[in-house]
Amino acid sequence: MEEDRTYRFSLEMVVRSLFLEGGRWRCFLAPSRSSLSQALHNSCCRKKSTTPKKIISDVTFCDESAKEPENAVDKRFSSEQQASILHVLNTASTEELEAFRLLRGRRSINIIKHRQNFGPFQNLESLMNVPLFQYKSTVQVCNSILCSKTGGDKRKLPENRFLRKLLKPDIQRERLKAANSIVSVVFGTRRIAWAHLDRKLTVLDWQQSDRWRLMKETTYSSSVYLEEISSIISKMPKADFYVLEKRALSIQNSSLFPILLHFQIVEAMLYALLNKTFAQDGQHQVLSMNRNAVGKHFELMIGDFRTSGKELVKQFLSDSVLKADPRVFFPSDKIVHYRQMFLSSEPRRVEELYDSLLQAVAFYELAVFDSEP
Repeated sequence: MEEDRTYRFSLEMVVRSLFLEGGRWRCFLAPSRSSLSQALHNSCCRKKSTTPKKIISDVTFCDESAKEPENAVDKRFSSEQQASILHVLNTASTEELEAFRLLRGRRSINIIKHRQNFGPFQNLESLMNVPLFQYKSTVQVCNSILCSKTGGDKRKLPENRFLRKLLKPDIQRERLKAANSIVSVVFGTRRIAWAHLDRKLTVLDWQQSDRWRLMKETTYSSSVYLEEISSIISKMPKADFYVLEKRALSIQNSSLFPILLHFQIVEAMLYALLNKTFAQDGQHQVLSMNRNAVGKHFELMIGDFRTSGKELVKQFLSDSVLKADPRVFFPSDKIVHYRQMFLSSEPRRVEELYDSLLQAVAFYELAVFDSEP
């Protein structure tokens, strides 16, 4: 009895679903049990088969890659803007294209290949023929080229990208080229050293201070830092720029946190005390220079670690006496003093003294004289 009631109920549901089709009643013969199963199966299949059609239509409607009106990209920009963008796309090398964030990787390579195979781009719309470019990405790339702030043709040059990695904060190249002298400052946990060089790489002053008791202060008192650093700055000569060594220490290693905090406080103090005219003209006189970039320039890097520059500085001192045109020039009236200072420091590790000189030389050769490696 229970089975018959189940059969009649199922039959009634199938009849209701199949009697009305297309808005008209049609003749229907009572199905057998086997045909009922087939009818249920067909009914379920029809419901499932109709669902994807709605999904597909919705996806097609929202597809961003749907075909845009002809010349839609060109109509978004004026004729002058189009000319500027096309000039970049048709003349820039792979490295220059990669200076734009949206053109890094395969996109810049694809642009170069398209130019080689089909010639220069005649309009902005033709950029959509390049792999990895659709309407939306093409418009974004064109806007990024126009919004670039460097270069007369709105391009970001690799030279400026290198300079941003080398020095912080960002600074105009014209100011660097006009520098007549700099003071290179390197500090550690025990001492601070500085080297004063002019643009002829003549060493005007070079010394260090071992009276560095800051790391012994467990409370990191601001007043102690101010007194100590102010005393040292009073001995430093005036210069166009003061260049500080920027170390890369990982904050994930908790054991290095006291050292990292020490470096951050000293750097902040030096920025505040040496940037004497910043409030009036807004021009930075204090810059931070990437330590590893200096190491790479002098081939002192072994993997991610930098080796001592002691032997290189020793060679600079010898060449200043033996060569007519040395890389670094030490005045004759000071060479004896500097050699004695160097020899007296040899038994100890005074890397700050060596690094201050190397950093000054690297600053001129990399940032001022355009001798990028």
